[in-house]
Amino acid sequence: MLESLDRDQQHAAIAKFIQNELAIEREKVALLHQQVSQQAEQLRELGAQQTELLRRQQFHAAVGGTAHARRPEVMKVDISKYSGVPEDSLLLWFVELDRALRARRVEDEQIKLTFAQTHLAGRAKTWSLGLESSDLNVFRSLDDFKFRLRQTFEPPRAEFRAR
Repeated sequence: MLESLDRDQQHAAIAKFIQNELAIEREKVALLHQQVSQQAEQLRELGAQQTELLRRQQFHAAVGGTAHARRPEVMKVDISKYSGVPEDSLLLWFVELDRALRARRVEDEQIKLTFAQTHLAGRAKTWSLGLESSDLNVFRSLDDFKFRLRQTFEPPRAEFRAR
C-alpha cells in the first residue's frame, strides 16, 4: 500500500501509524499507572488492617489471650477471703493463693497481685485499699504485697500456730 504513495505521503502515513501506536501505548501506560495506584492504595489499606490486627492481638495477649489462639486449659480454683482477723491464718491463705495462681497458670505479676487483692475482706481489704488510695503502685509485686501483709497482720511466731 505504501508503494503506491509518493515519498511525502509515505512519510505522512508512517507518522500517522506511529502516532496511533504511540497513543495506544500511552493509554496502556496510563491504565497500568492507574492499576499500580489502585494496588498501592490496597496495599496501604491491607497494611493498616494488619497493623490494627497486630495491635488487637497484642492487646488481647496482654489481657489474657486472643480469641484466635487457644489458651491451655486452666483449673478454676477459688480461695477463701483473708480478712485480717486473728482466726484467719495468713500462712494458710498464702498457700491457697499460690495453689490457685498455679492452677490458673497466672504468670503476669500484676494479675497475680490483683487476684490476691480481690480475695481480701474486712480489715485486710480496708488496709490494702487505704494504701493504694495514696499510691496506686504501692505494691511492686506479689511478694512485696505478701511481705507487707505479714508485717501488718501476722502475729509473732504465727508459723507455729498454722501447723
